Amino acid sequence: SNLPALVREGLSDPQVIASPGRILALCAFVVVIIAETGRLPVDNPSTHLELTMIHEAMVLEYSGPDLALVTVGESTRLALLLGLLVNLFVPWGIASGRGAVELAYGSAALAAKVGAAAIAIATFEVFTAKLRLFRLPELLAGAFVLGLLGVVTALVVR
Repeated sequence: SNLPALVREGLSDPQVIASPGRILALCAFVVVIIAETGRLPVDNPSTHLELTMIHEAMVLEYSGPDLALVTVGESTRLALLLGLLVNLFVPWGIASGRGAVELAYGSAALAAKVGAAAIAIATFEVFTAKLRLFRLPELLAGAFVLGLLGVVTALVVR
């Protein structure tokens, strides 16, 4: 895929962003981000029960600076995935030139969009209970089906 071409297409024709294929792809990508980063419907980061831990089990072996590096790595992964999400599906505010003002504006817009996405995920976590371990494959299969429907819809609409 060509990410700059997708962003340019979204900037030149805003109706493309609200197309059914993009909306289905957005839903699938959000589910994959939540599963990949181990957020609440998939995994509870604050649990202390080892049997229910998925992503947090590997953190139990570390402490001190090593634990800080693992935590920073997890936060960086979430920030990068959210940055990719907002730039693909909400492309407004991306720097169009290489000037200092344009880059500062683009950086501020990216920080605001990623912050808004993080607040949306936090709000979603507050109102969502953890899924049972045996229901997780159904969630990921649903994300796959949403992504596949998004691709089929995009091909049929064109």
